[in-house]
Amino acid sequence: MWDQVMEEAPRFFGHYNLLFIGEALVNTLLLSWLGATLGFGFGFLFAICRHPRLFGLLPLRIAATLYVELFRRIPFLVKLMCVFFAFQLSGAQASLFTVALVTVVLSAAAFAAEIARAGLESIPAPQWDAAEAMNFGRWRTLWRVVAPQSFRIVLPPLFGYTVGFIKSTSIASQIGVMELTYAAKILNTRGFSALLCFGTILLLYFLICWPTKHFGERLERRLARR
Repeated sequence: MWDQVMEEAPRFFGHYNLLFIGEALVNTLLLSWLGATLGFGFGFLFAICRHPRLFGLLPLRIAATLYVELFRRIPFLVKLMCVFFAFQLSGAQASLFTVALVTVVLSAAAFAAEIARAGLESIPAPQWDAAEAMNFGRWRTLWRVVAPQSFRIVLPPLFGYTVGFIKSTSIASQIGVMELTYAAKILNTRGFSALLCFGTILLLYFLICWPTKHFGERLERRLARR
């Protein structure tokens, strides 16, 4: 098998194959990082809606809670298929990449909302009361008192889930999204060794996930020193 890999390697790492893998790599990075960033932003808004001290509208709090609890329990593949067929039934013209990105955002928002809610509720109640006693409004209390402290708490799990979303994007290959796993399948069907195709993709996933995790750890240590 190793002889076959060494024989195929010069052709596998040719100019056009590298461009093909590079396109898949860019799509994977966009799906994971852009999707996670947008999802975490929406998740923080859901967490605010669920907090009784910040938002008083009970129907909106119930709706946000139902969304978070529902989407956290549905497998990513099922959510991907639901979003895919929702676009089909609505008649909207959307690319497969857009379908996968929307799915990542919806999933990331649900997980991030629960993480952010835990961070907000970890701040002791006397700090909220002290801010109110100093005539701070609810939003000023959030940005000046609560958010800076809760950010240190939610940072580690957020980066952990980001790494998870990077790996979850491989499921998007099930609907034909051009990402790393799909590229490996295509190259394997062209006659290249499975060890060479998927081994290369495995290395690229590692080169994405490890720096992301390492950056999160460095940022966490830096905030801890402050």
